[in-house]
Amino acid sequence: MEGPCRRLSAAPEGEPRPPGTRESGGEAASEPTRDTRTHFRVCRFMMEAGVKLGMRSVPVATACVLYHRFFQRVTSRVYEPYLVAMSCLYLAGKVEEQHLRTRDIINVSHRYFNKGSAPLECDKEFWDLRDSVVQCELLILRQLNFHVSFEHPHKYLLHYLLSVKALVNRHAWSRTPVAETSWALLRDCYHGDMCIRHTPQHIAIAALYLALNSYGVELPVGEKEWWQVLCEDVTKADINAVISDLLRLYDMEAKCI
Repeated sequence: MEGPCRRLSAAPEGEPRPPGTRESGGEAASEPTRDTRTHFRVCRFMMEAGVKLGMRSVPVATACVLYHRFFQRVTSRVYEPYLVAMSCLYLAGKVEEQHLRTRDIINVSHRYFNKGSAPLECDKEFWDLRDSVVQCELLILRQLNFHVSFEHPHKYLLHYLLSVKALVNRHAWSRTPVAETSWALLRDCYHGDMCIRHTPQHIAIAALYLALNSYGVELPVGEKEWWQVLCEDVTKADINAVISDLLRLYDMEAKCI
C-alpha cells in the first residue's frame, strides 16, 4: 500500500521517513529493534499531527491503537508505516466522531517532513496520495475485522485522580503537578504497543502511581493500598510491569533522537 508521494521527500538517516519511501538491506538481523524504533517514531508523528489537526486526546489514542493493532497482524516491510499512520488518523476521526479532511491530514504530514513548505497543490499526485490514504483505511478495517472501537484509560485516570485528590492535603496537591504528570505519562504509553498489552485500568493506575511517587506525595494508609481500593484486580506486579514498559519507551526515545 505504497502511495505515490514523492513530494513528501525522504528524511535524513535516522529521521522519520515519509509515506512511499522504504529502507533496504540488512533488515533481518536488526528487525525487532528497527521495527520498535520505527513504530515509536511513527506514533510520535501521529501525536504531533494530531495536535496540529486539533484532535482531542482520545481520537489520537484511538489512532495509535489502530496503528499498533494493525502491525500486530502485518509487517512494516510490506506496508508503509507513515501511510498507515495517516489512514489511522483519518479512521480514528470517524470512530471518535471528530471527522478530519484527508486534505488536512495530507498537508500536515507534508509539512511534518518538509518544514516551512507550502500546502500541496490539488494535482494528480495529491489525488493519488489521497486515494492511497482511503484505500489503506479499508485495508486497516479488513485486517482488524472492523473492530475499531476501544476502551481507553482516560476515563479511569480521571476518576482515579478525583478520588486521590480528595485524600490529599489540598495545599500539597496544588504544589505538585500530579495530575499533569499523570496525563503526560498516559499519553506516552501510546508510543509503544504497551497500550494494547495492558488493561486500561492498570495503565491508569500505574500512571498515577508513578506520578505520585515522582513527587513524593503520600496517601493515608488503610487496610488496603490506595490502588487496590480504586482497582480491585490490579496487583503490584501489574503496576511494575506497566512502569517497566513505560521506562523502556523513554529509553527508546533517547535512542530515537
